[in-house]
Amino acid sequence: MLKVPEHQVAGHQAIDGNLGPLVDDSGRFYKPLQENERGTKELAFYRSLSSDTLVPDHIRRFFPVFYGSQLLEASDGSGLRPHLALQDLASNHLNPSILDVKMGSRTWYPEASDEYIQRCLEKDRTTTTVSLGFRISGLQIYESKESGFWKPSRKDVLNFTAEDVRLVLRKFVSSNSSDMKPDCCFAPTVYGGPAGILEQLLELKTWFEDQTIFHLNSTSLLILFDKESVLKGRTPLGEVKLIDFAHVVEGKGVIDHNFLGGICSLIKFISEVLSPI
Repeated sequence: MLKVPEHQVAGHQAIDGNLGPLVDDSGRFYKPLQENERGTKELAFYRSLSSDTLVPDHIRRFFPVFYGSQLLEASDGSGLRPHLALQDLASNHLNPSILDVKMGSRTWYPEASDEYIQRCLEKDRTTTTVSLGFRISGLQIYESKESGFWKPSRKDVLNFTAEDVRLVLRKFVSSNSSDMKPDCCFAPTVYGGPAGILEQLLELKTWFEDQTIFHLNSTSLLILFDKESVLKGRTPLGEVKLIDFAHVVEGKGVIDHNFLGGICSLIKFISEVLSPI
């Protein structure tokens, strides 16, 4: 049985008759191929990634598992449509707190149309993309069984300032995330530690300092964990995954400074939560 993802925080959603991704009970996430070549480019990226020997095994874990493509009934009722079959990253979490962070100070790519570039430029300038090198595209933070999730609207998220980002990164790892003075009590185990989110980001940063295979334009980092795992001492406590590859271009031997700058900035912000000034 296909259903609408319960924990999707950004992107096109399969609600109100719109085209969007679907999930099943086996832990798979089905993303409809986008139009205007974006879908075929993303499919080609996943196919090449699965066989690219230049991508180290320890880096592959940061990408969703790719199961190929599949024809499925589209969520908007338009009939059969090809979908990417991917790992449902939220399926092994009970009540996941999730951040979708779009990386880079520039979300457009040189080969894009002038109209697309102008749209991206406007959003990049009016969000934290240009100033911080990343922007939060969507989020949900699990508060408690009684109050459920805090999930601000897309409009509110787009209006985040640098201070809002700092506050959200603190709320993300707090037991009192609804307060204006979050306690950050989960920060040492979720952000910190030998397998924590910060260490995973540093591992990715090290790779991006050298890799020249591709440039990840408008790609997001999905950061997720659930409080039950922390309270019960389970591992891994937090996960970092790369998602959205419709605008990837060949690196042609050049380092992806746009993505690298964004991840360096995000590392700085998360480090401030662990070691407040």
